[in-house]
Amino acid sequence: MGMGRRRGGILAGVCRGIQVLLLGCLLWVSLGIGACQVQAGRWGEEQQLVAQAWAYVDRAYVDPAFNGQNWWQVRQRVLSRPLQGRQQAYQAIEEMLATLGDPFTRFLDKEHYLSLQTSTAGELSGIGLQIAIDDQGSVRVIAPMEGTPAEQAGIQSQDEVLAVDGVTVAGLSLDEVAERMRGPSGTPVRLQLKRQDHIWEVELIRESISINPVRTHFFEQPQGSIAYIRLSQFNGKAAAEVKQAIQAAEARGVRGYILDLRNNPGGLLQAAIEIGRFWIPKGDIVRVTDRHGIQESIPATGEVLTAAPLVVLVNQGSASASEVLAGALQDSGRARLVGTRTFGKGLIQSLLELADGSGLAVTTAKYLTPSGHDIHRQGIQPDVVVPEGAVPLTVETLAGPEDVQLQRALQLLEQQMLVAKGKLIGQTT
Repeated sequence: MGMGRRRGGILAGVCRGIQVLLLGCLLWVSLGIGACQVQAGRWGEEQQLVAQAWAYVDRAYVDPAFNGQNWWQVRQRVLSRPLQGRQQAYQAIEEMLATLGDPFTRFLDKEHYLSLQTSTAGELSGIGLQIAIDDQGSVRVIAPMEGTPAEQAGIQSQDEVLAVDGVTVAGLSLDEVAERMRGPSGTPVRLQLKRQDHIWEVELIRESISINPVRTHFFEQPQGSIAYIRLSQFNGKAAAEVKQAIQAAEARGVRGYILDLRNNPGGLLQAAIEIGRFWIPKGDIVRVTDRHGIQESIPATGEVLTAAPLVVLVNQGSASASEVLAGALQDSGRARLVGTRTFGKGLIQSLLELADGSGLAVTTAKYLTPSGHDIHRQGIQPDVVVPEGAVPLTVETLAGPEDVQLQRALQLLEQQMLVAKGKLIGQTT
């Protein structure tokens, strides 16, 4: 997959046999247990599990100073006491990880580990809300998913979640907050939210959510047909569906494209890479840098599907894999970005499976745009800044007449298509 090719590669340095996926804000890595052996002969199962967790962090964590502490001493302190039962082992692992001061590096029990895997398949049950923990420890909305209870309730990117069913989220891990939001279809969940100085509560009814990531619309403009491709998430279906949409548009003879990544919280990194290759003929798609500053680039392949002009729509809800794709298209000069600054999530967490089926999410690296722009905390500034209009973006209003960002994108494409036709060639005087 283009990563870990050179000796000492960014992800190959952790263990061999790596499979790379990015889920929302997580880079998934499947590691063979045998490559990170623990001293099985010396300890019981609980101690082995803790030692394995420590070893994963020791090999992969993005900060080689481990938050200014002696990581070996942390290991010795935890393993010097008896561990009776699996729950005590889990608590010991959480204690070790807490010393790193990194909310993104966390322990995942078997249930949470499996639930993260499920969300890549395109189906889930809940309220359709993508969340993250910011640098202050607050739970923030990345974006609501289209057509879900969260979107219908008017929840927006950057809203802060204060409580779930009356339980404050302060001090809870990201997975604990998400678990409280999940539940069987048809059951209610009550959220307390904050937007700037306004605090309110809303009750949502959970439902089964099937994520169809791509939908297409065509705009007939004076200079020709424009294909609007809405990509709501980078799940396992995304790349194939975008490819089908482009091929159908090409067969129709379109003259330009709008790729809408607004409120797209991310998904599979490989999907973002593949979709970038549909548009970008040469150069890099993304660069990844590890804790040693070693960078690895993932290149375009030259197998583009179209050379027609492209405009990409982004906003605060465009995060993670969306920023990878938008940054690649902007840096390569393949597309102009319209909208507002993106979310700014550029840290990579690796999902490392432990021997008993539980796992760790460990911050292992960060990704940069091809030009070297650090996305984390900064986001990506669009080429043309257009604030969102008064009408909230929902599945009903996206690409409608009141979608001011979409209307500006159409204007830009009209100008580009005129240039392509030779109608805006400068005249000598």
